[in-house]
Amino acid sequence: MTAPPLHPFSLRIFVPDGNPAGLRLVEKSHWTGLGLVCPRALFPTAKSREEFGRAGVYVLVGPSEEGDLPTIYVGQGDPLRLRLEQHYVTKDFWTWAVAFVSKDGSLNTAHVQYLETRLVQRAREARRARLDNQNVPREPALAEAERMDAETFLADILSLLPVLGLTVFEPAPAAGDGRTMLTLRSQRIVARGYDSSQGFVVAQGSQASPTSSPSARPGLGTLREELLAQGVLTAQGDLLVFTQDYVFKSPSAAAGLALGQEANGRTAWVDATGRTLRQIQEAESRG
Repeated sequence: MTAPPLHPFSLRIFVPDGNPAGLRLVEKSHWTGLGLVCPRALFPTAKSREEFGRAGVYVLVGPSEEGDLPTIYVGQGDPLRLRLEQHYVTKDFWTWAVAFVSKDGSLNTAHVQYLETRLVQRAREARRARLDNQNVPREPALAEAERMDAETFLADILSLLPVLGLTVFEPAPAAGDGRTMLTLRSQRIVARGYDSSQGFVVAQGSQASPTSSPSARPGLGTLREELLAQGVLTAQGDLLVFTQDYVFKSPSAAAGLALGQEANGRTAWVDATGRTLRQIQEAESRG
């Protein structure tokens, strides 16, 4: 999975009820789509808007009961309103939803089914969330031109989601672009990683402790179990190994998972000369 190419763009966010934490309508420059960000608590009143009567794709988002990974569900509806009404009654985990429709009516049922399939695929590959979808939806048959139109629409969705606070469909940033590779060592493990705009990335092949110290926060062990279940970590001898590059929220979260104990990631990760991440960042801030 590769990230879409980056291009400058601008957003227009309209807050129809004047509540910054309420319903938000998001438009992107030179895009025929429209995003709707809606807190669950406001859906009963927001659902009457005509945008929810269109065909669209959506993501339900909620915190995990334990651990650090959010829980998501990807779906589609034509119209959206009926599917979201069902989820309002039957799915308890979600606290907000983001949906995408077209402003010109160009999205049909087959298009949103395709978008649903591709978003589920990306979420499964990124492994950055608990995916509530039990089955992988079947990709609909689309003519080549329609498929390319849907892929273009998808690329715009993927560029918007991180801005809206949802990065679970994104692969880990590449190690290039001048990023400094850092190392974490203990008596048992060796891990490598680098800081990025998305968070701290632990590189594929890095080692991690299979257990946590008694003083570690409970969520550390839960996150380890989540990553084992996702296939991000696998057992290799008496240690765990990362099967892919993986993004953590912070250097400390990455160091804690690798070491199996609480750690200050700003001082635990060092470069080839022994400089800590903190020292590197302080030097960079001084220019």
